[in-house]
Amino acid sequence: MNKQSLDPLWIGKTFDDFLFRPQRGVTASRAAVPLRSNLTHAIALELPIISSNMDSVTGGDMAQTMALEGGLGVVHRGQSIERQSDTVARVKRSHSAVIEHPRTLPAGSTIGEARAFARKHKINGILIENAPGSAILAGVLTRRDIPWDRSQDGEIVDRFMTPLAELKTAGPRVATEEAERIMFDGRIERLPLIDDERRIHGLITRKDVRFLRERPFASKDAKGRLLAGAAVGCSGDFLERAQALLEAGADCLFVDIAHGHSQVMQNGIERLRAQFPSTPLVCGNVATGAGAQFMRDLGADAVKVGVGPGRGCRTRLETAAGVPQLQAIREAWCAVGGEIAIMADGGVRHDKDIFLALACGADTVMLGSALSGTDEAPGRVIEDPATHSKKKIYRGMTSPEAVMESLYDGEDTEAVDAALATPPEGQEIQVPYRGGVVDILHRIRGHLRSAVSYSGCESLADAREMTLPDPLQYLIVLSEAARRESYER
Repeated sequence: MNKQSLDPLWIGKTFDDFLFRPQRGVTASRAAVPLRSNLTHAIALELPIISSNMDSVTGGDMAQTMALEGGLGVVHRGQSIERQSDTVARVKRSHSAVIEHPRTLPAGSTIGEARAFARKHKINGILIENAPGSAILAGVLTRRDIPWDRSQDGEIVDRFMTPLAELKTAGPRVATEEAERIMFDGRIERLPLIDDERRIHGLITRKDVRFLRERPFASKDAKGRLLAGAAVGCSGDFLERAQALLEAGADCLFVDIAHGHSQVMQNGIERLRAQFPSTPLVCGNVATGAGAQFMRDLGADAVKVGVGPGRGCRTRLETAAGVPQLQAIREAWCAVGGEIAIMADGGVRHDKDIFLALACGADTVMLGSALSGTDEAPGRVIEDPATHSKKKIYRGMTSPEAVMESLYDGEDTEAVDAALATPPEGQEIQVPYRGGVVDILHRIRGHLRSAVSYSGCESLADAREMTLPDPLQYLIVLSEAARRESYER
């Protein structure tokens, strides 16, 4: 794709400086407008929204829900390697056509051990193997098989499980449709996959097959598991962290530092690429075309654009560094558009900002404060005793509170020293409690589809193809009076 120089009209511009000129609508129904866009060349999303890798935004619940709704969640790195990897593993195991490595207990385990095992891993059925590590199926123990009477916790599971001879099973390569038929005909909820030697190769549950069929737009990998992203840094234990996250099933790594256009980032990407050559890397943050080219030349699969526009960030206030977000997005597209994917990160205050970001150069949009305050975001709900209003904490990852919690939970002494030596550029604020994040995502999906309809196109991909060569042909620069008329309500 031929690169452009930045039109001077973009200088100093951000989302509230424009309106989009309506075009003749051609969609029969806005409800059917496709929003598919690329996270990287290898990964596409049906909803081009990513939840931010912040400890007040994306944990396991958020990552799971984002993938189910067609987006992606990025599990934050402000925690130990073990906790972050466990979170990714839980997301990957939560819904899939085939559970490749189902949880097992050996025959001879006690009911008390099985009860604790099921509670720890939040599962309703346990495959029982002949001996520890044998992977030879002996039977299945479900929650219904576990007696309520705790006086039997010392009994062995063999007495209560359904033995292999009485189980319905299938071969390792059974088709999902055939597996569903077997479960329906046998009125069973789970189907172990074993070979001729009774070796366990996986597990299919009726609930997961039905659940995924009802969500054809969910973000899934080639094996039918939910997609999950995870963040790493560029120093300290980042290679060890990356290795653990990929082993847990992470589909892509977000190489996340405040100043991505730097030697620190170059060293980090080079070492990650050397050790994990095929892993998709989303790298940032940058705010200029030169920064985007820097990422492209290092082999990044996507570049994260945005320095200082978010509510939890004080970088612009503390350092004066930054570029107005829509200008930064357009600069990045003029430099690398079509070569690597562009992710707009920060500055979104209204749903219309998402469409403007996508129409002017971004392939996807990362949201932080817009998704915070929800049930799925980490943290507890705070109720004001005087007003009874409910709120949750939202904070930048360089806020003092986030830094201290990260240091408390981590083992990386190099990161501890660096954090203590650097003044914070983030802040902690309270945001209104918003209920479930699904409602927010449905609202965003609906508004994006409406925006595509107003653009005169049938899909988001068509709208971007129309606008990206010259968005200013379709945008109106607002006067102060027009801005008040448009956005002050």
